[in-house]
Amino acid sequence: MPSDTLTVLLAGGSGSRLQPLTADRAKPAVPFGGKYRIIDFTLSNCLHSGIHRILVLTQYKYHSLQKHLRDGWSIFNPERGEYITMVPPQMRAGALWYSGTADAIYQNLFLLERSRAKKVLILAADHIYRMDYAAMIKAHEEKEADLTVACMKVPLHEAHAFGVMSVGEDKKIIEFQEKPRLPFPIPGEPGSALASMGVYVFSMDALVNELRADHELPGSSHDFGKDIIPMMIKTHRVFAYHFGGSRGRVTPDRYWRDVGTIDSFYEANMDLLKPVPPLDLYQADWAIRTYHSQSPPARMVPSENGLDGQLTNSILGSGTVILGGIVRNSVLWSRVRVEEGAVVEDSLLFDYVTVGNGASLRHCIIDKGVKIPAGEKIGFDKERDELRFTLTDKGVIVIPKGYHFA
Repeated sequence: MPSDTLTVLLAGGSGSRLQPLTADRAKPAVPFGGKYRIIDFTLSNCLHSGIHRILVLTQYKYHSLQKHLRDGWSIFNPERGEYITMVPPQMRAGALWYSGTADAIYQNLFLLERSRAKKVLILAADHIYRMDYAAMIKAHEEKEADLTVACMKVPLHEAHAFGVMSVGEDKKIIEFQEKPRLPFPIPGEPGSALASMGVYVFSMDALVNELRADHELPGSSHDFGKDIIPMMIKTHRVFAYHFGGSRGRVTPDRYWRDVGTIDSFYEANMDLLKPVPPLDLYQADWAIRTYHSQSPPARMVPSENGLDGQLTNSILGSGTVILGGIVRNSVLWSRVRVEEGAVVEDSLLFDYVTVGNGASLRHCIIDKGVKIPAGEKIGFDKERDELRFTLTDKGVIVIPKGYHFA
């Protein structure tokens, strides 16, 4: 049951492929969807799944993450044994930082053992999805498993980026390879592979024993996908749990995204603008919780010269003002200002961005607080944009927080 489960969120990665968005913040603290942070999706899953004992293991530039958890997630009651606790590296197992997903848990074994939990739910804090973990925990109990791994189908040509597994008829995992060069397909489905989502339920005793054994193993990279799971398949009851089924209370939209690159981050935000978004943010009893600033409603208002603004297929955060500007197919966070004659297309604008009169933006991600000068054009001259900004393989332009135009 969720009540005897301790959750550990791995939130210490540097997010190097999301630079410059992670230049001053941890990857789980990167804004998403006009009002959220990436970590809000995993935490909301925990909240709705009845899992209220959560350790957040941090390491890299975690101040903004700490502030967000303090402001938006101080909701549990310690007197009832509920908590969300941030745990930076404490050097309890030596003078080292976390050096792998399994090592991060190993360095905090004392927290696991004193929790008296019977099961441990291990999650990555940097994925976008909705999932009822209680249903997965129940399946773990029914199988009397030592480890249950959440999985989903992915196209075979994309499977090299995941842990890939092969399962028997009873869903017992019989083979597991972490990011294989040549992934093996699902039997009878040559175009698909069964991929790990990085969501694990461990029986406490099995996890503690395996982490201690792995710590003493020469040459181990101390990683769940590379070391722990392949070893446990040989000696323990390890099962797969298929994501997106009918079990659980959440709408089975089957949407899961690792927003680990600028292009994947951009595309996941753009998914929210589709006529029927593949990620259901509107299920009333499965809301995504976040911190809400004290901002007025968004509005559109004519400019001083009487020019009306235009808004097409876009998301507006609270406090945003379209002052005679044009916004198409874009996501604008809180307190954004688009001034007279400015055009914003296919772009993501974080909090407090200002787009000056007559400026034009296309395929941009503008980080917090940047002021786009009047008449500026970004997204129309590739060579000029490359000299000034980060430009992805798919043509998305990123302007970092604190950028000042000449």
